[in-house]
Amino acid sequence: MNNTNQQRKQGIVTVVGIDRIGIIATVSAALAEYKLNIVDIRQTVMNEFFTMIMVVDLAQAAHTLKDLQSKLAEIGTEQNLQITLQSEEIFHVMHRI
Repeated sequence: MNNTNQQRKQGIVTVVGIDRIGIIATVSAALAEYKLNIVDIRQTVMNEFFTMIMVVDLAQAAHTLKDLQSKLAEIGTEQNLQITLQSEEIFHVMHRI
């Protein structure tokens, strides 16, 4: 089966917190360290609040989804941010209208 027929295992990373310099750099460095490739990224600042959502490729992930969720949440706590990771399937089910 070629890659176009294989379904990619993707995740959704969300980041929320008070805007400051270096948020994207910090989060993207952690994702690279854990072997997650950023497929798509959107971010905005509303008043002083930074929000970002990323689609990441989990195919090469260096850890399980549960471990990645814990590691990203820990970084979030250290950086005073809320960082979550969900499988794309779960994200779509939870946000279906």
